[in-house]
Amino acid sequence: MKPAPFAYAAAESLEEVLALLGEAGDDAKLLAGGQSLLPLLAYRLARPSHVIDIGAVPALDAIDERDGRLRVGALVRHAALERCELNGRWQAVREAAALIGHLPIRMRGTLGGSLAHADPAGELGVVATALDADIVLRSVRGERTVPAAEFFIAPLITAAAPDEVLVEARFTAPAGGFRSVFEEFSPRVGDFAYASVAAGCRVDADGAAHDVRIALGSVGPTPIRASAAEESLTGSALHDAAIAECARMAATACDPSAGDWHADGEYRRALVASLVERALTRLRDTP
Repeated sequence: MKPAPFAYAAAESLEEVLALLGEAGDDAKLLAGGQSLLPLLAYRLARPSHVIDIGAVPALDAIDERDGRLRVGALVRHAALERCELNGRWQAVREAAALIGHLPIRMRGTLGGSLAHADPAGELGVVATALDADIVLRSVRGERTVPAAEFFIAPLITAAAPDEVLVEARFTAPAGGFRSVFEEFSPRVGDFAYASVAAGCRVDADGAAHDVRIALGSVGPTPIRASAAEESLTGSALHDAAIAECARMAATACDPSAGDWHADGEYRRALVASLVERALTRLRDTP
C-alpha cells in the first residue's frame, strides 16, 4: 500500500519544528529515523495531514554524561548507543540498543523515535523505566520533563501533547558502584522480544544488594517496574535463593494473561523469571 497524501516539511531548527507543529495541530507527525512511522504510513494506520522531518535538526544527537546523569538526545541513533562506551551504571542502555531489530534499523532508528512510539516491546523504554529517566519535551509553550514511569500511558500512547517534541532523555542511576544490565528473549535475532528485563543494583562490601532496579518489557501495555521484587532483594546477599525469590516475585508483577499468538501469559511469566535470574546473576558475578 501507499501512504495517504500529506504535506511534507524538512525542518532546519528546533524552533522551526515547534512552529510547524503549532500550525499543523493534532494531525502532524514527526519523522526522524522513520523505522516506526513509515510502516504505519504505508499501511495507512497513521494518516497525518503533515509530516515534519526533524532528521537534520542540529544539537539533538549528543550523548553526554554530567551531574550524575546520562543525557541522550532524541536523534541519537541506536547504533551510536550500541557502540558508545557505556559501562557500569549505563551498561543497560548500550546492551538494550544493541538488541533493537537488525543493523539497518539501528543505523536509522533514534532514541526519541523509539520512546515516542511507546511500543511495549521497545527495549529503550524498559531501560528508561528501570533507570528513572526523565523525558524532556519542548513546545512553543516551553519545556517540561516527564518521568518515564508517567510517560508511557498505553501501547503507542505517551504523555506528550500533540505540539510537543521529545528532545532528550536523562537517565539517572546511583553512584558508588551501581551497575545495570539488559536481557531479553526473542525466537530469532532482530525479532520482537517475548519478554525483556532491565536490572541494576549496587553491591556493598558484604555482598548485599542496594538500589535495586528491575523493569520488565513485552509483558504489559507499558514497561512495568517490579517494585515488590526490588524491595525483596534490597539489603540481601545475592545468593542463589535470594535471586530466585526475587525473580519469582518479578514474574508475579506482570499479568500478560491474554498473551497472543506468539506466546501465552504463562510462558511470558516464566521467561521473566528466567531473565531476571540471569540479569541478577550477571550483576553478582561480573566484577
